[in-house]
Amino acid sequence: MAPVQAHNGDSLMIGAMPGGAVTPLPVHVYAQRPPAATYAALDLGTNNCRLLIARPAQHGFRVVDAFSRIVRLGEGLAASGKLGEAAMDRAVEALKVCQTKMTNRGVTRARLVTTEACRAATNGLEFVRRVADEAELELEIVDQRTEASLAVSGCAALADPAAEGVIVFDIGGGSTEIVWMGGRNEARDPAARIREWASLPIGVVTVAERYGGVDVDRALFERMVEDCTQALEPFAKKASAVRCAKSFHLLGTSGTVTTVAGIHLGLPRYDRRVVDGLWMRQEDILTVIDQLVEMDYAARAANACIGRERADLVLAGCAIFEAIRRAFPSDRVRIADRGLREGILLRMMHEDRAWWRRRQA
Repeated sequence: MAPVQAHNGDSLMIGAMPGGAVTPLPVHVYAQRPPAATYAALDLGTNNCRLLIARPAQHGFRVVDAFSRIVRLGEGLAASGKLGEAAMDRAVEALKVCQTKMTNRGVTRARLVTTEACRAATNGLEFVRRVADEAELELEIVDQRTEASLAVSGCAALADPAAEGVIVFDIGGGSTEIVWMGGRNEARDPAARIREWASLPIGVVTVAERYGGVDVDRALFERMVEDCTQALEPFAKKASAVRCAKSFHLLGTSGTVTTVAGIHLGLPRYDRRVVDGLWMRQEDILTVIDQLVEMDYAARAANACIGRERADLVLAGCAIFEAIRRAFPSDRVRIADRGLREGILLRMMHEDRAWWRRRQA
């Protein structure tokens, strides 16, 4: 066989005629689309371990696998200042599942972050080293500003395009990230539109451990709201002007707000497809919170949108939510079942020019 130069310069081998003559056939080579890169974003928080695996698509990305497990990594952290052995064991086991999923899906690039629990714990770095040894994953302890920025990037697409100011909040297990985000006319990158931000030392786990989450009556709930209001006050003063912005509204991302939305919709089981992007009115939110305060622990645990693992945390989250609502009154709240992980994925794909490469292929 003799080599023939293809139109793109590559050498292709074609069959020879009898007597050694080379077949004078034109060779057309069409560039094949390169195999899609596969990205993974992992968020190990104070309460949850969540993984998202996705590939670039025309208008963002397509999720190919996901994982979520409540691990309560920050259990007892407020009292001891350390991550407990049982909590670390639970987290490591969940992370091993994530590592297996990433391997099976052929992940080509990943960012694996951990937040408030590891930031606050005196043995946070020790835990990160243990994860590297036992789960073969390299966790990154992100700072508060990075966490807030990634959360905003992940859910900013749900903001009203006409809004010139939005308060974005992410109620976590050990902290709550809250951001004043300007309008879309200011910049394409949501992170560039951040005017003020804060990481508040209140989360569903820390508030529930402080006040108890099993038996919560109206009086105790109001004390929880007052405590959260005090933590929020410095940010509320700095961001007070946002309330006058055109088409101002709240945009919430967390298990708390998605739970409130699921209960409002009367879902027999939680369904992300109908919750993500839902607009809720002030009276609808108040109705659900009132219902939750009136429920006993058993009723909360039996609710399909809450479950036994979160029944002692949901009212702590609602207290944070209510403090934010009172500080920034708005008749509209957009519910996001997206946030930090989605922000990580979008950031990595943007850095890799993933969508540009797809257009060129």
